[in-house]
Amino acid sequence: MSYRLIRQVSSVLNKTLQSAAICTFLVVVLSPSAQAAERVRVTFKKEASSSAAAKRRSVAKSVTFARNARKADLVARRHSVVRLAAVPAKPSFGQLAGLHSTADELDLKSSVALVMDQDTREVLFSKNDTAVLPIASITKLMSGVIISEAKLPSAEVITITQDDVDTEKGSRSRLKVGTALTRGELLHLALMSSENRAAHALGRTYPGGLTAFVGMMNAKARTLGMRDTSYVEPTGLSSRNQSSAKDLATLVTFAYNDPQLRALSTSHGYQVEVGSRTLQYNNTNRLVKNPEWDIGLQKTGYISEAGQCLVMQAKIAGRKLIMVFLDSAGKLSRIGDAERVRRWVEAHPHAEPTLVRHLGG
Repeated sequence: MSYRLIRQVSSVLNKTLQSAAICTFLVVVLSPSAQAAERVRVTFKKEASSSAAAKRRSVAKSVTFARNARKADLVARRHSVVRLAAVPAKPSFGQLAGLHSTADELDLKSSVALVMDQDTREVLFSKNDTAVLPIASITKLMSGVIISEAKLPSAEVITITQDDVDTEKGSRSRLKVGTALTRGELLHLALMSSENRAAHALGRTYPGGLTAFVGMMNAKARTLGMRDTSYVEPTGLSSRNQSSAKDLATLVTFAYNDPQLRALSTSHGYQVEVGSRTLQYNNTNRLVKNPEWDIGLQKTGYISEAGQCLVMQAKIAGRKLIMVFLDSAGKLSRIGDAERVRRWVEAHPHAEPTLVRHLGG
């Protein structure tokens, strides 16, 4: 066999076999003994088979190791998520005051509740209704009242600025700095979708600026007899915006007389054009789309200090009712409380008023 052929064979074998097997094969090629060659060929075959099996075992071990590593990583991540989820949420003012210990016959999750007949002012259900607590975005209902009564041009274009960015809670917004919308569009988003930058921009561009706007909010509260109410800004992000269920029932009753506030707060959805994009917004209160509900005005709210909040005017069992739920625990609990009250009123349309107050309240 030529030297060139031997070199070619060696090159091929170097890519697939162990160095020991290569040497053995070369001995076979150069050996004049056919029997020796056959013995070495058999040996080579066994060694090659053994080498391949070893490689397969090595690959299998590597795959198994990788799988186990991935499983361990997933388990670690799950445990990490569980640990994060187990971190207790910041307690609300109502929880700190012990209001959640107040029991009621409807087993409401809200520590504060009030249900009142809009026409007769008869209180059907009351629970801690004089407790003064943060009201979160329920604040925007008063902001809407001030904007509506000011009769400012609804078509006037207002641009979102850095001043409208939330530095209180760091909340997000799809209305980026530089976005230009009309006052009417901003009011719609503030009442329907609880858009914080929209509400802040409305207050900032009010004649006299934000200070004048907040002053008007507090003046209106005093005019309406809302003695437990105070505002420091127009969005509700501050926990210093506070009120009681009794005061908020007064506000809902007054705001219901404004057709614009009724229409915007109960709108199912709304689209706005922002540059080349169309943004779709939806109502924060899922009950407005529920055919079992006839809602005339509503507003939701949430910050950790206030818990889940909801105020509504709704027609139930032929009666126009004002409903207030504050400091409800759980994302859907305010909706659940409203459903409990609706079923209770439907089952007992002429029931005696139920009054529940916290000890010492």
